[in-house]
Amino acid sequence: MPVGIVTTPVGRRPMTLALVKRQLESAEIKAGKTADKWRVFRDACEARALLGIQDRALAVLDALLTFYPHNELSEERGLVVFPSNAQLSVRAHGIAGTTLRRHLAALVEAGLVVRKDSPNGKRYARKDNAGDVEQAFGFSLAPMLARSEELAQMAQQVAAERKRFRMTKEALSICRRDIRKLISAAMEEGAAGDWGTIEDYFLRLVGRIPRTPTAADLEPILEEMEMLRDEIVNLLELQMKSEKTDTNDGHFERHIQSSNTESIYELEPSSEKEQGAKSSQGARPTREPIKAFPLGMVVQACPDIVDYGPGGAVSSWRDLMSAAVVVRSMLGVSPSAYQDACEVMGPENAAVAVACILERAGHINNAGGYLRDLTAKARRGEFSLGPMLMALARTHAFGAKRAS
Repeated sequence: MPVGIVTTPVGRRPMTLALVKRQLESAEIKAGKTADKWRVFRDACEARALLGIQDRALAVLDALLTFYPHNELSEERGLVVFPSNAQLSVRAHGIAGTTLRRHLAALVEAGLVVRKDSPNGKRYARKDNAGDVEQAFGFSLAPMLARSEELAQMAQQVAAERKRFRMTKEALSICRRDIRKLISAAMEEGAAGDWGTIEDYFLRLVGRIPRTPTAADLEPILEEMEMLRDEIVNLLELQMKSEKTDTNDGHFERHIQSSNTESIYELEPSSEKEQGAKSSQGARPTREPIKAFPLGMVVQACPDIVDYGPGGAVSSWRDLMSAAVVVRSMLGVSPSAYQDACEVMGPENAAVAVACILERAGHINNAGGYLRDLTAKARRGEFSLGPMLMALARTHAFGAKRAS
């Protein structure tokens, strides 16, 4: 190892292994390497958050660079600058002495400069007979040359993160506007659906946005909001199709939308008994023709149902109804009880009810009887899934908050 590759600070300043590491890294500069000092400075400014330094420290670094006489940092030309604190203070726009020393220490800590102290701690240069600097004591800019590529990558990373944050924030703002106006239009025009519950869910999502968010904070919220927006649009679209069918037929017929849901008979066509087929002579009870809740809200409130979906996932209402058929059998709910729930609530809402029962399976002794009781209340207009879903969602949110 060449003599003088590592120097220790003078006075009360302690020597640390981190300082040794930085000096060793600064010594590993390839022969002939150069870098534009102002480009490296701009990269350091861009990456200041990653480096952990403040704007005032960058102003001090800018002042230090003005004492380096060349634009290109080069080891052959020497990399030590040796201004006094008074000179530095002037070029750093009159910064106070104590503040100057604090920010110089921050630059050393960030690995942008290295101290090269003289025996008495003064900064000066010794010149040869030709007037060239033979030895200098002060601040070495070698770390900036050694880390020039790293600083450029850090600057690019910060720029990419800033762009990611801006795009995420813009998308979230648009999504919030869309959801707010769609809910308002649905309420004002009397569209069918539990819009109060949907609005509460939307407000909870908005309430999760931090005061000073990052892209990582906003992305999961944006994903949930986009899912909610899609479900609202789907709900309104299904209702419009339902109203069109009602107008053409002149009376209400039991039907299921073909684009996003399938008949419960198609999901489990093993037998008529299993499906709870009804006699053609029996009265056909009415039901809601559309989903009243966003799928994202259901999955968040009842995450256990996801394990029983196709491939262990629930990404559509068809997946949810398929999972409900499996869970219905697992919980011991009879086919007739489940089919009755489908007739009264609609297959989508019946699947949601099964998901809720699964979530509270440890507190329910007889799942089949519980579902029949819910069905009877729904037939009398005394039951809504909204409060049950919101209660489960709050329970999970509270549990997650306590775990964090």
